[in-house]
Amino acid sequence: MDGKQLILDGRAALGIELGSTRIKAVMTDYDGNVLATGFHDWENSLVNGIWTYSLDEIHTGIRSCYSDLRKNVEEKYGVTVKKLGAIGISAMMHGYMAFDKEGTLLTPFQTWRNSNTEAAADELTELFHFNIPLRWTIAHLYQCVLDGEEHVKHVDFVTTLSSYIHRRLTGRKVVGIGDAAGIFPIDSTALDYDAEMLKKLNDVIAAKGYDWKVEEVLPKVMVAGEEAGTLTEEGAAFLDESGNLEAGIPLCPPEGDAGTGMVATNSVAPRTGNVSAGTSTFAMIVLEHKLKELYREIDMVTTPTGFPVAMSHANNGTSDLNAWVGLFKEFCDLMGIKADMGELFGKLYTNSLNGDPDCGGLLAYGYLSGEGITHINEGRPLFARTPDAAFTLANFMRSHLYTSLGAVKLGLDILLKKEGVKVDKIYGHGGFFKTPGVGQRYLAAAVNAPVTCMDTASEGGPWGMAVLAAYLADGKQDGKLEDFLSNRIFANQSGTTINPDPAEVEGFEVFTERYTKGLAAEKAAVDSMDW
Repeated sequence: MDGKQLILDGRAALGIELGSTRIKAVMTDYDGNVLATGFHDWENSLVNGIWTYSLDEIHTGIRSCYSDLRKNVEEKYGVTVKKLGAIGISAMMHGYMAFDKEGTLLTPFQTWRNSNTEAAADELTELFHFNIPLRWTIAHLYQCVLDGEEHVKHVDFVTTLSSYIHRRLTGRKVVGIGDAAGIFPIDSTALDYDAEMLKKLNDVIAAKGYDWKVEEVLPKVMVAGEEAGTLTEEGAAFLDESGNLEAGIPLCPPEGDAGTGMVATNSVAPRTGNVSAGTSTFAMIVLEHKLKELYREIDMVTTPTGFPVAMSHANNGTSDLNAWVGLFKEFCDLMGIKADMGELFGKLYTNSLNGDPDCGGLLAYGYLSGEGITHINEGRPLFARTPDAAFTLANFMRSHLYTSLGAVKLGLDILLKKEGVKVDKIYGHGGFFKTPGVGQRYLAAAVNAPVTCMDTASEGGPWGMAVLAAYLADGKQDGKLEDFLSNRIFANQSGTTINPDPAEVEGFEVFTERYTKGLAAEKAAVDSMDW
């Protein structure tokens, strides 16, 4: 059946993901083939020391994204979207959105990028004997408790961005288990928040004089394949300003971008892994068993079906790199050279392959914000070199591409070298891999393992969310999510695999040694550059 007829029949799946720099919608058939896309670019703001997006930006952004998708469908197929088989909402994980009983946002949305929760994260980690990262929702909530913030006594609902949008569309306070794993620790056997840890925290909360229980203010946990509500009349009007989208469309559980990345790379079964590299960068490996030790550098989350996953998450990825490319674009404009940004990225990335395997002694930290893995709570982008370093354009770009994986590699080294975690497949996806054969090659060097990028990798998380919606609409007949992905979605998908080059593996190890040693300079920059 062609795309036009599928859309007319309402047999298409829609995934919308609110990423850090772009909101993207992807419409697919039930086999994962892309029918249409839509975009809205945005950027977070640093307001009173908090990285945030306003509600107006969130609402305008998702409507604009859907509108762009709708127009793409109309131009491509000559039809209007009225019905869909299922919808799924995903977004950047973690962060803090707190509402009162009337649904009023009590304090500005705090994104995953904020690292002002160290006291709470440390106390909770000790209480639970389980690593609680600074960006997790429960760390934000408990930090507000510790700080005695006035709004905490009025809290009725605390959630993530994906769950908030889902509630606007369906009226239901739910969250997918993968996104929930960035809210509060998950019991993968019960497929719910860890009951023992809830009890411990409730005792602490009660002792501080609050009359709500943690589980009462958090969204209900759901897993992939469950119906998480249907689009209400209000939700349809909220999403589609044209008024054509009909109510009653099923929605799958809202997910975080880590979960959709796992789906987008067919990395939901044990011994599979993926690296999502863009504004933030994170690596995820689905475990066969628990880790032997607790590591503050490693987050324990889950797949969209609840399998335990070890995550090495870096707040900072390619943002500083993108800024440098923007500077080169300014130079081109100054010289009267017409340079398309996509072409500029491609040429600079590809030219980096001519650099030295160890970046010639150049060192960079793209820390726009704090970095949990390296225990640095504020960001100061930094570029440094020794006097005798090979200061070439190729090495300059290569150092910024390497450093986009730098913090994540430190976490992966713990898993692969110290814990001996086994992984059969590593997949790469996200903007870092858009230029063929560059980011993929550097990741292979970082992990010393083959790295595969599927042809759908550029669609990334939004496509993965559409696939989760398709699983709800038509996939459960194929069995478990991993069976649906392997036997149906990825059965005919093609991709490329790059094996690690021994010289680049050695070079990346040298760069990592310098990266680790140079952290003292980054910390000094945070301490001294306080203007």
